[in-house]
Amino acid sequence: MPIFEKYIDELIEKSTLDIPAWNIEKAKEGKAVGWNYIDGCMILALLEIYQATGEQKYYEFADAFIDHRVNEDGTIKGYSVEEYNIDNVNAGKTLFALYALNGKEKYRKAIDLIYSQVQNQPRTPEGNFWHKKIYPNQVWLDGMYMGQPFYMEYETKFNDKKNYQDIFHQFANVVKRMRDEKTGLYYHGYDASKEIFWCDKETGLSQNFWLRALGWYSMALLDTLDKCEPDESCQKDYDNLRQVFVDLTDSMLKFQDESGLWYQLPALGGKEPNYLETSGSAIMAYSLLKGVRLGFLPESYRAYGLKAFHGICDKYLKEKDGSLSLGGICLVAGLGPANNTRRDGSFEYYMSEPVVEDDAKGVGPLLLAYTEMRRLGN
Repeated sequence: MPIFEKYIDELIEKSTLDIPAWNIEKAKEGKAVGWNYIDGCMILALLEIYQATGEQKYYEFADAFIDHRVNEDGTIKGYSVEEYNIDNVNAGKTLFALYALNGKEKYRKAIDLIYSQVQNQPRTPEGNFWHKKIYPNQVWLDGMYMGQPFYMEYETKFNDKKNYQDIFHQFANVVKRMRDEKTGLYYHGYDASKEIFWCDKETGLSQNFWLRALGWYSMALLDTLDKCEPDESCQKDYDNLRQVFVDLTDSMLKFQDESGLWYQLPALGGKEPNYLETSGSAIMAYSLLKGVRLGFLPESYRAYGLKAFHGICDKYLKEKDGSLSLGGICLVAGLGPANNTRRDGSFEYYMSEPVVEDDAKGVGPLLLAYTEMRRLGN
């Protein structure tokens, strides 16, 4: 068995349906997990490796994990529409995959429940979803990944593509407001009201480019494009979004370290104590490999994705006490809210967040990259 599959199997064996081994934030609190983007990312990755390998154990764990949380009437334990937290939409992507595999009607009902959040999510004046109710008027790059691919898949499968233009418009706003012309990178956050303490009062932008947010945004573009079925009415918007993905990829490649990884703050690679970070690098490996498979990127870009994957494994996948462990993962990073001025988007702030092992925000994306390698026959 390939070493990486052995690592994933060990994590599953250490997990229960209430406390999965990869949700380090909840494990640190000793609490059962509810419904969150971290588990959503990991379960989606398990479903992808099931599709790539046909190994039933991955599907069985994923289905049991989601089934445990979804009630027969489609309500979800630990999920509230009224929180208007775009992160919580992410786990809904697993429901599409599982419903297609087993047709459980409660999954279809749960999809509709989460879509009701998308329909009523508060918006900025430009029309973008707020990141969360507690972050009024704020757009974060991470949120584009959490919400837009789910929104696109629902529109494609269940709503006759009626809101395609809304999705394209939200991405266009991010390109217009959050992209830095000089580097081609995107700032982590934008406050449309220009009032929050961490933003520039003229632009509304946060101070830095954060690797994992850039990675999530890259996946947002890729997965939204993948779930779209363009026709004459939106072909131009689809092609524009595809070019946005290619341009971002080219910009990111300028900052890829010779190790294959990227720095936590990619534009400040030589500045101490900036470090090579696993989760964002793994997301970029996935984006590069999947981008090649889908024909969005030239074949030559596969080498950059493979370099990132192998670089992460060489640097951070280690054997410890007879088990494998993946290190170099930034546990969490965010901006605000108003009563948390430590999270100010400064260089010092991003360096201050804990670096952990075996968290799903690193493991899930690396597993997704691995599934692309399996599909490509590597």
